[in-house]
Amino acid sequence: METQKSYKKVFLLLFLLLIVFFFVNISLGSVAIPLKDVITSFFGSEASKSSWEYIITQYRIPKAITAMLVGSGLGVAGLLMQTLFRNPLAGPFVLGLSSGASLGVAFLILGAGAFGGFFTNALVSEWSLVIASALGSFLVLLAVLAVTFRVKDTMAILIIGLMFGSVTSAVVAVLSYFSNAEKLQQYVFWSFGSLGNQSWNSVFILSFCVMLGLLIAFFSVKPLNALLLGENYARSLGVRLKRTTLLIIVATSILAGAITAFAGPIAFIGLAVPHITRQWITTSNHSVLLPGVLLLGGIIMLICDSVAQIPFSEYTLPINAITSLVGAPVVIWLLVRKKKLLF
Repeated sequence: METQKSYKKVFLLLFLLLIVFFFVNISLGSVAIPLKDVITSFFGSEASKSSWEYIITQYRIPKAITAMLVGSGLGVAGLLMQTLFRNPLAGPFVLGLSSGASLGVAFLILGAGAFGGFFTNALVSEWSLVIASALGSFLVLLAVLAVTFRVKDTMAILIIGLMFGSVTSAVVAVLSYFSNAEKLQQYVFWSFGSLGNQSWNSVFILSFCVMLGLLIAFFSVKPLNALLLGENYARSLGVRLKRTTLLIIVATSILAGAITAFAGPIAFIGLAVPHITRQWITTSNHSVLLPGVLLLGGIIMLICDSVAQIPFSEYTLPINAITSLVGAPVVIWLLVRKKKLLF
């Protein structure tokens, strides 16, 4: 009972930190906006300046919400993959979903340089990159699901997912070779990842996809706990492994696929957030780990985005670079301090 109370205190602290960093993230940027105006604008009142009002409501709030969704979604997806494959190096993109999304975008952008015609016209659409990325992820998902029904060993699924990633990366490399410099630069910028320039419609669609993936994840808590002790033990408890594996893969695909479609391939978060959470919340119980990863993922992504936008400067760094530069040393320090990997 005491440990449950202590976890409640941790969750309360994480929730308060999430709110604090949410408002701090909105106030920082090329235009410094006082926290007072951010809070009043968020709750429906008018800010001191009309320009601030527009920046807050049309740009910074959607970006901050996107950061929370990306951090939480990728963190939970990484936790699901690490538990399913019993591999601390597994992340949300081990099934090749990110590579599939990259292939879809590569066909759209680099295909315009290599083939022209339809691809050039398709780039005019505002949603073209999102649709291309989602289709690429979906096609890889269908291939992985087809394999899941035929292969019993989860490690075989992991290896096949990595092979799908290698094949799609090879196709992207071929398209890059035949593309011109301008299109290649456009593709590289997409691969950096971006949380900005999200309309409210985009935020609503992304929110729906992330909530759906999280709902499936939370319904899988008991099978996930059973899988920690091995597949044979899980079977003895009545866990239907095929069904559980399918649910976990679908949940991960929804989370990772939707996030990649809207924000690009965001590195590090899905791999590291579960480990950081385990070092702080020393339990293997997924009913505790899942909400911890959910909250901590959102906090870390908000911090990384605040650093990436270089406060009081007009420059914005690639979010992928910041997630790795900020996060990797933290994970190394935690693991060295603890001297063992909790799993």
